[in-house]
Amino acid sequence: MTDLPAKMTGVLMTGHGGPEKLEYRTDIPLPKIGNRDVLIRVGAAGVNNTDINTRIGWYAKTEGNTEDASWSGEALKFPRIQGADVAGKIVAVGSEVNESRIGDRVLIEPCLTEVDGQRPPHPWYFGSECNGGFAQFTVVADGHACKIDSDYSDVELASFPCSYSTAENMLTRTSTAAGDRVLVTGASGGVGSAAVQLAKARGAEVVAVTSPAKSEELIALGATQTIGRNENLRDALGENSIDVVIDLVAGPTWPNLLNILRPFGRYAVAGAIAGPLVELDVRTLYLKDLSFFGCTVLAPNVFGNLIHLIETGAIKPLVAEVFPLAKINEAQSVFQTKKHTGKIVLQIPD
Repeated sequence: MTDLPAKMTGVLMTGHGGPEKLEYRTDIPLPKIGNRDVLIRVGAAGVNNTDINTRIGWYAKTEGNTEDASWSGEALKFPRIQGADVAGKIVAVGSEVNESRIGDRVLIEPCLTEVDGQRPPHPWYFGSECNGGFAQFTVVADGHACKIDSDYSDVELASFPCSYSTAENMLTRTSTAAGDRVLVTGASGGVGSAAVQLAKARGAEVVAVTSPAKSEELIALGATQTIGRNENLRDALGENSIDVVIDLVAGPTWPNLLNILRPFGRYAVAGAIAGPLVELDVRTLYLKDLSFFGCTVLAPNVFGNLIHLIETGAIKPLVAEVFPLAKINEAQSVFQTKKHTGKIVLQIPD
């Protein structure tokens, strides 16, 4: 493609802090393409917790110190373009990439093992350690731009990458299979609702923790049973009643998640929206022979499996609301109310 503009529209994060740190600009230089990269015209990009957590410095290990407030534990360089959930089309390629890729419709795998032709010591997160998709164009290594053949719109496709790959990774790591009874916390959110669908697709029985108002929506997605967020899990389900816990919440009620796990149960976590510090009775861990899985880096084949599930129609997009990119602050504000089911997606301007 030879008619690429010199400048593009996008949102710059200028530092850690509140919504005022996000600037909608029309004069951002077009990203440079490395030899092993592809340039993608972004059609839509989803909103997720990482965008907000990174902006406010939530990942910092010490309160008030944002020098390690990133997935990699290193200080971010500003300005930064966020946005990890990206659907778009390849419009240009680097010198070492086959030109036949131009025109491919793609989803970007957000957990990056190659950046600027190098392999970072720890995988980077797209839109955090490097620029992402809250702009008209973005660059990523060829191997992380996954071709997809689907009739879904860009908005619908942008609801998949982060949430569904995170959920699929958790289910993969815990070897969730047909016959397992799986509990999903935060089940109405992007990752939670994805986990409900994906666990059901594996033949598991799903118990979803959600607000009563969203119970019917979760049942429609595949949950067999729902439990209110404020209910006591131990009382509602009984001890030793669950094979796998998919946890996105953590917080003060966390010990009950271990109480309801059966001996040799598996616990996976990829979020802590109710609070990152929990109380662990180590005796419960070792006397019940439990397995714990912290899930950030995608296991091999997870994203490829996700692409296949989308293309075959085994899972469906769940878009709660769509905003234009210029209204990113409003979109994130709605996202943080947690009143929606599924994903909030930003449409990128032509």
